Amino acid sequence: MNDFVNRTIFSPNPLRTKNDLSRFLVELLNPLAAHTSPGGARIHLGHTGTHYDDAAAQLEGFSRPIWGLASLLAGGGEYEGTKRWLDGFTNGSNPKSDEFWGNMRDKDQRMVECSPIGFAIAVAREQFWDPLSDEAKANFENWLGGMNDKEMPNTNWLWFRVFANLGLSRAGSSRFDAKRMKADLDHLDTFYIGGGWSRDGPEGVIQLDYYSSSFAIQFAQLAYSKLAQDDDPVRCEEYRNRARAFALDFVHYFDAEGRAIPFGRSMTYRFAMSSFWGALAFADVELPAPLTWGVVKGLQLRNIRYWAKQAGAYGPDGTLTIGFCYPNHNMTENYNSPGSPYWCCKSFVSLALPETHPFWAATEEPYPQELRETTKALNYPLHIITNVGGHTYLLSSGQQCSYPVKQSAAKYGKLAYSSAFGYSVPVGNGTLEELGGDNTLALSDDNGETWKVRRATKQARIEDGRWLRSMWYPWKDVEVETWLVSPHPDTPLWHVRVHRIRTSRALTSAEGGFAIYGQGKDGRALEPSTGEEFGTLENGWEGRAASRAGVSGIVDIGSGERTGKALRTDANTNLMVPRAVLPTLMNDHNPNDRNIWLVTAVFALPSVGDEEGARSGWTAAWNNRPRLPKEISAKILWMYTKRL
Repeated sequence: MNDFVNRTIFSPNPLRTKNDLSRFLVELLNPLAAHTSPGGARIHLGHTGTHYDDAAAQLEGFSRPIWGLASLLAGGGEYEGTKRWLDGFTNGSNPKSDEFWGNMRDKDQRMVECSPIGFAIAVAREQFWDPLSDEAKANFENWLGGMNDKEMPNTNWLWFRVFANLGLSRAGSSRFDAKRMKADLDHLDTFYIGGGWSRDGPEGVIQLDYYSSSFAIQFAQLAYSKLAQDDDPVRCEEYRNRARAFALDFVHYFDAEGRAIPFGRSMTYRFAMSSFWGALAFADVELPAPLTWGVVKGLQLRNIRYWAKQAGAYGPDGTLTIGFCYPNHNMTENYNSPGSPYWCCKSFVSLALPETHPFWAATEEPYPQELRETTKALNYPLHIITNVGGHTYLLSSGQQCSYPVKQSAAKYGKLAYSSAFGYSVPVGNGTLEELGGDNTLALSDDNGETWKVRRATKQARIEDGRWLRSMWYPWKDVEVETWLVSPHPDTPLWHVRVHRIRTSRALTSAEGGFAIYGQGKDGRALEPSTGEEFGTLENGWEGRAASRAGVSGIVDIGSGERTGKALRTDANTNLMVPRAVLPTLMNDHNPNDRNIWLVTAVFALPSVGDEEGARSGWTAAWNNRPRLPKEISAKILWMYTKRL
């Protein structure tokens, strides 16, 4: 039955060689033929809406697979369906065609789709530009160059115009605007903050998510450094230097099985999260130790192998779904059309390289041994990332979306994010079950009718390289100070949280651990138990759940006044699994208690590979409870005695 449900059409592909990766791409592209318009310019994959028009959404479906197709052709590969895209270039850019994409306006979604199109002309001009008729070329360059005098968002979007101009330059077009491209690049460089990291916008923007890496900025810098080396050598070398520094941080976001930690927006782009590793190879970056081409190859291909096996990521015909590990519109943004997920095709950039390139010639290596069982504080994104005990996750404070984004509190404001357990998003605005409050401290001032969680984090900083400290203010008369403490070597499966709440109103609190798959071996909902078998445990001041995904638990190690329970969250809250259980601690708080201290220990141990369930002997680790660092204990005691 599991094979019947969980097997994908890509499962037999070992995805270890360039030919394997090419075959995977072809099998992703083939199903699009049935959804392509007669003139080739539009791909229609569904009827869900976006904030932009349907013509732009269909252009998105057409353009994003080009990231992969262009790389395949640039690397000497062939694809029999290439003519569909050539016809699309002709008809989509022709104002007289029924399939015309429409001229660009200010801040138009069409600008985004110019990026893969410009990249395609830059790397595979012979296949994508030269075969066009003179009339088609004139229409095409007029359409693509139409963005040069339009207003763009002050974000990574500026890279899309850079790539449009790169394509026009490679085509020898008079619509190429060198002055515009240099101005865009100069402005994009002001986003850089150091250590390889760039913000997704000007000063004041504090998003450092996958847009700062694989989705946009780092990928774009690396591709540019390869394509513009002769014209802009100084900037290109700077981009390679940034990538070297960034790689030593970014490697920590991946686990030994190939999964990346879900964090931030646009998670439906899936294995675009690993495209940075292919872009390193595309740009011929000299790798910093302990990275080798075998390690980089492993990071990239393990991630793609993981996604090739996620049945819920694909529809019955092999097209990508909107969601993460299964179709899920609760976690999407209002710019996610049915064609949006094909941004993942950036991860095929390594197909542009010959088989003699060190990336392909190297023997794939596992995750570096010297980076296992480590914890690292990343000062720029304000993350502490750990993989001790076999669980890769990050502690987070200080990031938030600088503009309205659906579920932004869940995407940026949670206390922890895991490569194995993902994160959850609300499906409603009422019950705790609807909230999906994993790794949050949720507060209610109306007896649980509605809940507030951390979204805007203030005064966030890393202290002593071991914990994060920050403030948030859910109401004008309520403030919460939080410490997030990374695992201690003696208790590697635990991390500790401390919250100090100052309130003038009565509150109910609910603090969640990691949400975990909520079904047993028999496929039925978990039932209470007290042993190491799959089941859930509800026991006073702790909550715990064990399933085929591993074990998750939460314990009050402070006053012991909170009640623990394993909460069944509403279906489709979690990104990884549609049915989840969430260990949770709850309590009511009196407004006369000016300083409310919550001290929490969070336990998590994911299963490994194809082995279902937690590793044997995990109860010994569960019973070995962590302690607060003495520095934080002293601070709590001082604050308590001073009654601050």
